[in-house]
Amino acid sequence: MAYEPMGGQDLRSSMQRRGGRPGKIEKAQNPRKALSRLLGYLAPHRKSMGLVILYVLLFSILGLVGPYLMGVAIDKCIGGKDIPGLAWTAILMLAAYLLLNFFQTIANWIMATVSQEALKDLRGDLFVHLQTLSIDFFDTHSAGGLMSRLTNDIDAINQAVSQNVIALLSSVLSMFGILIAMFVLNHWLALSSLVVVPIMVWFSRFIAKYTRKGFRDLQKNLGELNDVAEEAIAGQRVIKAFRRNDAVIEAFRVKNRAVFEAGVYANSYAMLLMPLTGVLGSFFVIVLASLGGWLALQGLVSVGTIATFINYGQNFTSPLRQIANLYNSIQAALAGAERVFEIIDTAPEVSDLPDAVSPGAILGDVKIEDLCFAYTPGTPIIKHFNLEARAGQTIALVGPTGAGKTTIINLLTRFYEAQEGSIKIDGIDIRRLRKAFLRQSLGLVLQDTFLFADTVMENIRYGRLEASDSECVEAACLAEADHFIRQLPEGYATNLSERAGNLSLGQRQLLSISRARLADPAILILDEATSSVDTRTELRIQKALLRLMEGRTSFVIAHRLSTIRDADKVVVIDSGEIVEQGSHQELLDKRGFYYRLYVSQFKGNAI
Repeated sequence: MAYEPMGGQDLRSSMQRRGGRPGKIEKAQNPRKALSRLLGYLAPHRKSMGLVILYVLLFSILGLVGPYLMGVAIDKCIGGKDIPGLAWTAILMLAAYLLLNFFQTIANWIMATVSQEALKDLRGDLFVHLQTLSIDFFDTHSAGGLMSRLTNDIDAINQAVSQNVIALLSSVLSMFGILIAMFVLNHWLALSSLVVVPIMVWFSRFIAKYTRKGFRDLQKNLGELNDVAEEAIAGQRVIKAFRRNDAVIEAFRVKNRAVFEAGVYANSYAMLLMPLTGVLGSFFVIVLASLGGWLALQGLVSVGTIATFINYGQNFTSPLRQIANLYNSIQAALAGAERVFEIIDTAPEVSDLPDAVSPGAILGDVKIEDLCFAYTPGTPIIKHFNLEARAGQTIALVGPTGAGKTTIINLLTRFYEAQEGSIKIDGIDIRRLRKAFLRQSLGLVLQDTFLFADTVMENIRYGRLEASDSECVEAACLAEADHFIRQLPEGYATNLSERAGNLSLGQRQLLSISRARLADPAILILDEATSSVDTRTELRIQKALLRLMEGRTSFVIAHRLSTIRDADKVVVIDSGEIVEQGSHQELLDKRGFYYRLYVSQFKGNAI
């Protein structure tokens, strides 16, 4: 059974609080916009961020006190041979540095808590929004790529936010504080120090253009690498059976090489800032020492002031180097944020109409009128399809592969929306039914069985979460699954591996049928429900399915035509249109399309 994720209104209000805006995809290329939206996730923690800024300001100021006291010690204490004054100055310097480290530790602790809260919200919004997206979205986006956004991209943001925000704040505040202190001490020496700032700004803007592109390509290639790795791990049986290990390794090498090249490109440009700031720092100290020495010879400044300036100069280039060091992770974080917001900006699945209803119960009358649908515009899959099923009837949908049988089911469940025509249940257009109610009324047993990495009991209970253990066991008994479950190492408490790899295909299908039985739906949909079981097990399942379908409207898709002999109506579909319909025997007597399908399946021995 499908379940309904967080409602659209709840999702919208959640994301609006944190800077998210659902809508059409906006391929964010603007780092300022990405940064602004990331800051939106820090907005609920204004008080904590205020404390962080306060503590950063305090330890940045304390960082200015040490060099100043050193100048005082040189000019007044050493020059004046004031030993007690020198001792007190040393004590004050020690206290300043101790307080600096104390405030820095507190700021780091608060920032770690705030950043993890913000990232938890961002990760939660991304995952919740993924649950609201249409099946079409997942048909066109790889699982590895989406996982990369949930892991690699979020991790890139985490590295920048949790570890580098305080370093960036302190670096910027230290630079401004040092400049102010320099102008207070001597404006000529301070002016000479400003020569490095415009050079640094220009070079940073020049490099940013290339590093953003490099890190976006890097994150994209990481997603594609995840795709290859995920398929290789999940498809080991097929890979080994067809001896394609070398081909898989080569595919991984190609993607791995692309990640390597994108990483080299991005990091090469980002790392250019480091040697530049080193050169600028050395140039800065040389200018201060030369100009300061000349001013000292003229009697315009003291030796202590020059020492303070050189210390400030070294401290001024240190934040520049630190910013350059952070530049790499900041660009990676912004690239990751852009990719995350691309998903959050994707329009969610069509929500319920304002007047959508949830009837107390449904009988199960289904009427399809003039239904048309195309996955790709201009290539219709369903063409003016009309079908009526009365409550309690079993309708078999048969036809060649690609005829449109599964598409009918996708439209009935509203995994896709009909483009023309309508589907009505008990006379109500399904577009006017709340999706939660519609899907609660439908029980699905699909050909591609998906089971979760949990216990057997919990996989059955997925059909109805409030069901008791005894109800789950009863459903398994009706689905002929109880016998093999009790033979498992821990019975119903046996944990299934990923994709239930420790069960056979037939056993997985039996659990899927148990899950549908527990859901107790009004309308049952069986898409090749017995395709993966042996003939003996199939006979037992047929008996269970007949009990399950009793009193329920059932749609059965089957290629094994022997399984639909008892259907009330067999609908033959070809190229999206109904070409024949009637009972099994009636269609055989017609010797038309269905007859040819039946005879070809049994190699001429059907009758």
